[in-house]
Amino acid sequence: MPGSLLGNSVRRVEDPRFLTGQGSYVGNLHFDGLAVAAFVRSPFAHARIDGIDVGEARKAPGVVAVYTAEDLELAPFHGFMVLNPACGRPPLATGKVRFVGDVVAMVVAETEAAAVDAAELVVVDYDPLEPAVDTEAAVADGAPLQFEELGTNVVMGMADPPGPDLFAGATTVVRAKLENQRVAVVPMEGDAVLAVPGDDRYDLTVYVSTQMPHGVARTVADTLGLDVGRLRVVAPDVGGGFGAKAGVGAEHLAVIAAARRLGRPVRWVQTRSENMVGMPHGRGQVQWVEMGFDADGRITGMHCRVLADAGAYAGFGGILAVGPTRMMAQGVYAIPAIRYDVAVAVTNTTPMGAFRGAGRPEAAEMLERMMDIAADEMGTDPVELRRRNLLPAFTEPYTTVMGTTYDTGDYARPLDEAIRLAGIEELRAEQASRRTRGDRWQLGIGVSVYVEITGGAGTGEFGAVEVHRDGSATIRVGTSAHGQGHATAFSMIVADTLGIPMERIRFVQSDTAAVPRGGGTGGSRSLQTGGSAVLRAAEQVLEKARALTAAELEASPEDIVVQDGGLGVAGVPSRVVSWGELAAIAEDRGVPNVGGGGKDAGGKNAGGKDAGGEGAGGGPLAAELDFDQGGATYPFGAHVSVVEVDMETGQVRPVRHIAVDDCGRILNPLLVTGQQHGGIAQGMAQALWEEMCYDADGNPITASLAEYAMPSAAEVPFYETANTETPTFRNPLGAKGIGESGTIGSTPAVHNAVVDALSHLGVRHVAMPCTPERVWRAMVAARQGGPEAAAGGRLLWSDPPAAFDRLPVTGQAPAAADVDI
Repeated sequence: MPGSLLGNSVRRVEDPRFLTGQGSYVGNLHFDGLAVAAFVRSPFAHARIDGIDVGEARKAPGVVAVYTAEDLELAPFHGFMVLNPACGRPPLATGKVRFVGDVVAMVVAETEAAAVDAAELVVVDYDPLEPAVDTEAAVADGAPLQFEELGTNVVMGMADPPGPDLFAGATTVVRAKLENQRVAVVPMEGDAVLAVPGDDRYDLTVYVSTQMPHGVARTVADTLGLDVGRLRVVAPDVGGGFGAKAGVGAEHLAVIAAARRLGRPVRWVQTRSENMVGMPHGRGQVQWVEMGFDADGRITGMHCRVLADAGAYAGFGGILAVGPTRMMAQGVYAIPAIRYDVAVAVTNTTPMGAFRGAGRPEAAEMLERMMDIAADEMGTDPVELRRRNLLPAFTEPYTTVMGTTYDTGDYARPLDEAIRLAGIEELRAEQASRRTRGDRWQLGIGVSVYVEITGGAGTGEFGAVEVHRDGSATIRVGTSAHGQGHATAFSMIVADTLGIPMERIRFVQSDTAAVPRGGGTGGSRSLQTGGSAVLRAAEQVLEKARALTAAELEASPEDIVVQDGGLGVAGVPSRVVSWGELAAIAEDRGVPNVGGGGKDAGGKNAGGKDAGGEGAGGGPLAAELDFDQGGATYPFGAHVSVVEVDMETGQVRPVRHIAVDDCGRILNPLLVTGQQHGGIAQGMAQALWEEMCYDADGNPITASLAEYAMPSAAEVPFYETANTETPTFRNPLGAKGIGESGTIGSTPAVHNAVVDALSHLGVRHVAMPCTPERVWRAMVAARQGGPEAAAGGRLLWSDPPAAFDRLPVTGQAPAAADVDI
């Protein structure tokens, strides 16, 4: 058998279908009697609903039904997790609306055009209320309340107990107020759902654009009171998720309820304008950070106060500040003590959810900006300051002061490699030359070092492998790919283990009728959990096949090895039993019992579910199991960004980006590079261009791609990516996640580069995104002097809100905060 397939760049097997137009999304599906839904959305951020008149809409041509909350009587729900039980969202608004885009009524018609036209005829009597739009204003005394019965807009919060002086021995203490702005997710395909009631096997089938089909099934069943065993959920091709498709939305539940009432299929596909205000947004944290350093430049301690925006209805994104951001607050550095206080507030804006990185980019941005601010304050090289404070390499678990247990790490290694690849000395020389000449385009160099968490709370995953009579194989897995390349990666694992060519391996996912359980895809979990499950299942199939081959060839199982097209005796290539023959033997005569059922925990081959056995009659040559790696993994890396800044207009032009990311053992470098590229683009976009903005009345003012500055390929440079490999012991593949690493490392590197380009003017900070206007204002303020000059027109520090003084004191974050999204 040739050498291992793993570790090689193998082209994606998924791509030909998409490139030839054979992809099939929810919007492409058609069923007899299909009706189409459209929604009536609130134009107000905060208002009472005094009445809804649907009379004219019901009489419009082609209309099948018009529903309000009173008609459907659906209970409030929590789409992905419960941030605060009192803040559940009704699928159709009751009593009042809480953000622009809140769903008030639904029209179901024979065509999309008829539904949209009829929705215009629905008349809603609103009584406008004062909104709470800005997060800081929302927690101020006297702010308008989203849920009056709570008496506050702070829906979750905790403070660490006072401890030793964090800054004892510090000769320098730097303070900064940082903002990780709200961004829209903007996948190519927005939300989409099609509900089909009734067939012989299922009471309801739901086709939905989601990252987690089994999670959707559980939520829909729980919310609507259905038997989950009689509910089938299918995710066809999904046009991007990035965390925003991790749960169930209000529109999903309303459409499903309508289909059940009408007894006919109903579909809704989100428009782009709906997507910008209806799909959960990401990020949205304000951070007040103090960090102390001793005379040797080593960190003495850090105090973080983090205010998170949950948006309307306490969107689950607010919990990320309590979970992943808190967990990763120490990052890659040796910080002896940290105090972390967090408050989560509701605002009259789009509910918050997850966006690529989900709480970890916020932690990395916070730490890496503070390191640059400290380096500037102390007159120290920012790379040297980082090296001085990095944790030493470790191969055994390391527990941070936040209680987070890292698996393996070697943080200096990717930093050294990124600095080498960038040629930082030459860059600094070029920067100095431009400053001396007074060039219009000045150079900025930014560095970041990060560690993140992947495969968090959902560490278990289902995997199954079956070999068929024709010699082909089928993989079934509980993850749910939507662009990541799972079919390629998992097929590589089976091909490497069994010797069956990749083109003869079928990949099945995202259908609760075909896959009994699964955690879906999120939190960069899939290869380490789903891939390991597939590996262990393939290994069990191999052991069964070895026993069959040994019996067939009258040899010892220990002498049986994989050979071309099947199994045979080592050193005797002429005696091979093909995979097709082995599958036929198993189905006709049964498989000797070589393993038990149960879970595969921590990479140990504890068996799985056997199909067939000695004396049990025939059965498929197959195995299925749940793999549980028993804990999260912690990828890490270092990025270097190089930008040019126009000193006349403030325009920022990224010219180079070097990323060295460590995701453990690499199975397919091509897939890893693709994930790096995508992540860098989205992280760079947050630093430079993207921001979801509202006016004082809560109206979104960047609610289309004409105003929301999402970059194209023309705005970003070609990325220079590399990797180090520090395997984890958590799973047999040694793999960690890579899907979000690029986003986590790139944002602070690019941000630091912009500030560095202006540092000779005395600018110490520019708020994200670093738009031409903000950069220009920072330069003007610096040149004119004044108290805000060093912060680029915005003071580096202001007192945190008084809400932090009223938080409950606890040293333990809620367990629900450790989530995969």
